[in-house]
Amino acid sequence: MALTAKQQAFVLEYLVDLNASQAAIRAGYSKKTAGQIGDENLKKPQIAQAIREAKNSRNERVQINADYVLNRLVEIDQLDVLDILRDDMSFKPLSEWPKGWRQYLVGFDIAEMFEGQGEDRSMVGLMKKIKWPDKVKNLELLGKHVNVNAFRDQVAVNVTHTLSERMAKARERASRG
Repeated sequence: MALTAKQQAFVLEYLVDLNASQAAIRAGYSKKTAGQIGDENLKKPQIAQAIREAKNSRNERVQINADYVLNRLVEIDQLDVLDILRDDMSFKPLSEWPKGWRQYLVGFDIAEMFEGQGEDRSMVGLMKKIKWPDKVKNLELLGKHVNVNAFRDQVAVNVTHTLSERMAKARERASRG
């Protein structure tokens, strides 16, 4: 069964931010029912399949896959401050920085420092701040990779009681309370 024009629009809009309600609105559905329609659309097999195909197509176009992501995380993990600083804590020229640092640097602030006022005011230095990627978060993301499982979430499930036994205990507690 082919998708309607609105359903096709929903698929394309869903890829923008993976927000079903907003995708429904942008696709032309009513704002009033967008949440419900978005949820229903995601559950329709033909729409879910179209979304999977569209995501796969986009991944192929931009060549992003698990290997790409893992390689970038490894690059971030291997950033070394010695690549950008001299022993006296001054920065090396940007042209000498490795590509990884230039790509993954999160922030760079330069503040001029002055002494004096008015005509007697003179610059006495520069304060440079850099912010690099969060290495702990980076390791956590690496550790959660399926083949690493260093930080695998474990959930304990107790299935020793049947649903009817739980309902009976709940009724008993309710009658006492």
